[in-house]
Amino acid sequence: MTGVPADDRGSHRATGPDRYHLRLFSGGRLVQHGWWGSEGTARDKFRRWIGEYGGMPDARVTLTDENTGEVLAAWPDQP
Repeated sequence: MTGVPADDRGSHRATGPDRYHLRLFSGGRLVQHGWWGSEGTARDKFRRWIGEYGGMPDARVTLTDENTGEVLAAWPDQP
């Protein structure tokens, strides 16, 4: 995970090591995020973050492909 401030979300390049963006929200606020170049690694982190942080108030975890803008995974699922 890179140490990018939450307010600097838009400045990362959407290729290479910064393609897959994982975000953790609690109470509607971004509290942690990270970037990975490998989709497999990002999906592993996605599952880990659910286990580690899923008990936070109103927790939400999203994984986005920054090349396409597609949300690849979200927890909990949207109704």
